[in-house]
Amino acid sequence: MAKLYFYYASMNAGKSALLLQTAFNYRERGMDVSLWTAAVDNRPAFGAINSRIGLTSDAQRFSPETDIAAQVRKEVADRGPSDPQLACVLVDEAQFLTSQQVWQLARLTDRDDIPVICYGLRTDFQGRLFPGSAELLGIADKLVEMKAVCHCGRKATMNLRVDAQGRAVREGAQTEIGGNDRYVAMCRKHFCEALAG
Repeated sequence: MAKLYFYYASMNAGKSALLLQTAFNYRERGMDVSLWTAAVDNRPAFGAINSRIGLTSDAQRFSPETDIAAQVRKEVADRGPSDPQLACVLVDEAQFLTSQQVWQLARLTDRDDIPVICYGLRTDFQGRLFPGSAELLGIADKLVEMKAVCHCGRKATMNLRVDAQGRAVREGAQTEIGGNDRYVAMCRKHFCEALAG
């Protein structure tokens, strides 16, 4: 029976690299995967899943209006008899899913028996849950916390947003796309100290 998975962590935990490794493992066995990433991420290589260690793959993009499950069902229906079977749906940047999209993916798992594995951040730069993450934490069949490391050696669970001078940012929109130039993974202790600083 297929399941809905949520792999979550702070920045720099290897979520995208694990997603791409999972895709490779399926494909190596002659199966196919459907890769998805958030359209809101418009950095270079837009429309691709990129890991910090250099792995990359093209992916379909979802916006808040996208019915991912309907598109996956169409993808399955359009396959020819000699095409590899669709074995799994892999979603990067799952924190940007809407609540409705998470339920669509759950129904895809339950009704179509297609495993769905989502990878994303749990919380934003203020320690608040993203809507997609909150829904996944509530309904996913399996939750897997991935580990990142704070500069002190403790497990990093928070994402500190910084400005161009490296100072903590306390206010702003929940979503601001950036990498190591804008975010630092930290343990809760150092996150709170940086915000209080």
